[in-house]
Amino acid sequence: MADHLHSELKKEFQLERMILFSDAVFAIAITLLVIEIKVPEIEKHLVNDHLLGEAMEHLIPKFVGFFISFILIGLYWILHHRMFGFVITYTPKTLILNLAFLFAVALMPFSTAYYSEYMLRSLVNPTLVYIFNIALLAIMNFLMWLHVSNPKNNLSEGISPREKKMYPLRAIILPFFFIVSAVVYMINPKLAVIAAPVMGLSIRLVRKLFIDKPRQKVTN
Repeated sequence: MADHLHSELKKEFQLERMILFSDAVFAIAITLLVIEIKVPEIEKHLVNDHLLGEAMEHLIPKFVGFFISFILIGLYWILHHRMFGFVITYTPKTLILNLAFLFAVALMPFSTAYYSEYMLRSLVNPTLVYIFNIALLAIMNFLMWLHVSNPKNNLSEGISPREKKMYPLRAIILPFFFIVSAVVYMINPKLAVIAAPVMGLSIRLVRKLFIDKPRQKVTN
């Protein structure tokens, strides 16, 4: 009995280590996003509000990239937090999938900086790298959810039928629309601008149709 309790406590501690490590990667990635935005440097004898304003204008794409990636990393941290709220144990596969997911998180500062630097030049390569990173993030999140929620693995408890539908749908929709937007960008970069709002509306529509259906009242 004592050995079994010790084993359970040890496994719980190891699971906590994995979650804490994941949180640290999220925190570092989200911090590195803003480090990529450098304060404008103008020679002291030339500095004035006009030159500073022009310098700040050049930073707008970087702030746009920072804002989008901050929201995305924050969203996936929330999803990761919720997912592991159901997890009661883990396997070596759980560790590998989580590391692959964190690889995509850790890559976000680079892909964001690369994309932001060339955002206004309508170049395909930086956009594809950025979209690939986001798609990888979503796909690994999807695979991890399938692994964690699979009853055969006995890794989680307390997952409702609604949550079993909601998480896979969200995970599939995100990479699908980002990949579509990459194809659109290669055809016409200007049309790709509407990809984000269309993606947001589509996610809300799918959620309303398939997840948040009003429950039918039971009548006697």
